[in-house]
Amino acid sequence: MKRRQFIVAALGGAALARPQSARSQQKMRPVVGYLGSGTSDPLLLDVLLQRLRELGWLEGQNIAFEYRFAEGKYDRLPALAAELLGRNVDLIAASPTPAALAAKNATQIVPIVGISFDNPVQQGLIASLARPGGNVTGISYGDGPDIFGKDLGLLREVVPGVQRVAVLSNSAGPNHAIMMGNLQGAAQSLGMELLLFDVHAGMISMRLSRP
Repeated sequence: MKRRQFIVAALGGAALARPQSARSQQKMRPVVGYLGSGTSDPLLLDVLLQRLRELGWLEGQNIAFEYRFAEGKYDRLPALAAELLGRNVDLIAASPTPAALAAKNATQIVPIVGISFDNPVQQGLIASLARPGGNVTGISYGDGPDIFGKDLGLLREVVPGVQRVAVLSNSAGPNHAIMMGNLQGAAQSLGMELLLFDVHAGMISMRLSRP
């Protein structure tokens, strides 16, 4: 199943999965809360809404959306998640990992569909890939922290002579420590140098990690 089809199917299924006692206190039209860690992505939202329309879900008619975007300020996510819950949403679509974590910390009841989160087990979003449990589902592009180090091995296969690699990361992100630990270990074993660029709050700093 294609990624966007899975996401839309999960959104629709999660909305219908709310307990009847809770739904009886809400409007008949389901409300989806969209929580984004960054800024609004019109392309992604257009794809989502278009596919929902193809399935018979029309925004403003039989489904409604509440949008909240942290614009890269992760400390805003808990408050934004609380705002969505205050709007009595039927489910939360969260993108990517920081938003999913904020949503899960805010509720253990409302279904959460994660879009492009990673390391869901290590981050505590789900119990396991085989049996997620809880109220979180979605699409993960990294099933474990070792994937970051494997990227360097793949790069060496594609460009055998590569010796120095630039890494752009946000030290405020939940995956930063995991990612850097695996990257540095892989770089050392491959004899590579890493140029580490930390992007946080609009500032860029650089340091060199040698094998």
